[in-house]
Amino acid sequence: MAQKQGNSNFVAVLTMIFLFGMISFVTNLAAPIGNIWKMQPGIDGSNTLGMMGNMMNFLAYAIMGIPAGKMLSKIGYKKTALIAIAVGLLGVFVQFCSGLMPIEKVELTVNEFGDPVYPAGLSIPPSFYIYLLGAFIAGFSVCMLNTVVNPMLKVLGGKRSNQYIQIGGSFNSLMGTLTPMLVGVLIGELVKGKSVISDVNPVLFIAMGVFAAAFLILLFIPIEDPEAVKSDGKAVSPWKYRHFIFGIIAIFLYVGVEVGIPGTLNFYLSDRTGSGAGLDPSIAVKTGGFVAGTYWLLMLVGRLISSLISGKVSSRAQLTFVSTLALALLVAAIFSPVTTKVSMPVFTGKAFEMAVVPLSALLLVLCGLCTSVMWGTIFDLSVEGLGTATNQASGIFMAMVVGGGILPLLQNFVADKAGYMVSYWVIFAAVVFILYFALIGSKFKKAQA
Repeated sequence: MAQKQGNSNFVAVLTMIFLFGMISFVTNLAAPIGNIWKMQPGIDGSNTLGMMGNMMNFLAYAIMGIPAGKMLSKIGYKKTALIAIAVGLLGVFVQFCSGLMPIEKVELTVNEFGDPVYPAGLSIPPSFYIYLLGAFIAGFSVCMLNTVVNPMLKVLGGKRSNQYIQIGGSFNSLMGTLTPMLVGVLIGELVKGKSVISDVNPVLFIAMGVFAAAFLILLFIPIEDPEAVKSDGKAVSPWKYRHFIFGIIAIFLYVGVEVGIPGTLNFYLSDRTGSGAGLDPSIAVKTGGFVAGTYWLLMLVGRLISSLISGKVSSRAQLTFVSTLALALLVAAIFSPVTTKVSMPVFTGKAFEMAVVPLSALLLVLCGLCTSVMWGTIFDLSVEGLGTATNQASGIFMAMVVGGGILPLLQNFVADKAGYMVSYWVIFAAVVFILYFALIGSKFKKAQA
């Protein structure tokens, strides 16, 4: 019986880790596809509008987070995951449909940078709103998947829960590494009036295919709900725990940090105007995708390291160290002149190649090593001692993931007004709070009477 239970747990853990990758694959489509939408008539280079797909994806968390937690109790983990996968397939399909709608043809002039300029007064194309709808639907999917995998790994892992979460996060990072690279290769040179959303149809086809395969695989895998596991103690509302409240604020800010650093960096490197990094226009978008992908690769490396040391180094110690290091890297990046260039290795999906980029880009990519362990450590510290209230807490956590949409949107609003590097002060402020949570806010206190 013990062996059968062990085999069942192994299959369940493996399934949850696979779903972790699905979350990243869908989420990381938003920023590179936003690069295409930036160049369309009526949008014309707005970083804020370019990040709206990402915003809609994460906005779904605010709406679906708590209901998703309730779904776990009513219909179980497996059915919740199957519904989430089906919704994800629909969301990606709607995004694909946005590329089928024609965009207004206009007469173009050329500016001093050699870029076509659209005449003033053009309205945002209707297809953009279809795309945002698709991103919003996909957001419901990844929210439900996140609600399933985190508490499932927490329950299945016991004392090794953070290790399992970090392994799942490693696969999540692998998918995050490949997605912007693949989109960057498909787009090639980003040109106003020529680059269209249908350029990335192969990625959308892959996403739909993976969702369909995941649905069929999960349909035949037995998964025991954590509710069936005996639990000691009476359930208490997670809102009665001070460290949990600080934890959900930290997770709100963290997801914004994780998404904002590479997303805005991609925009910065791909920008062909004087506000950008000054890269060769013919390779700027591809380089931006590779650099962003390398950030996610370093997140993969960081999570693998964390999965190996988590049994010996506490979540609090890990979070304190990486938050401090991230603050140092961010300050160095912000004050680094754009004229200071370095040659850095970027992962192209097949091998490493050298790319000449501003020093600030290299420093921001290194932040991936820091953000890599933040999700698992924040979640682990926040739900410590919650017992059977963990499911409810997980739903609240998912609602707070909306920070991944709000914070990057705020950051890119600042980027439009004051410049890309200035916008990273938004990220800096968020990491300061995460450091506070690691040092003080995460200290466990029993529930109030």
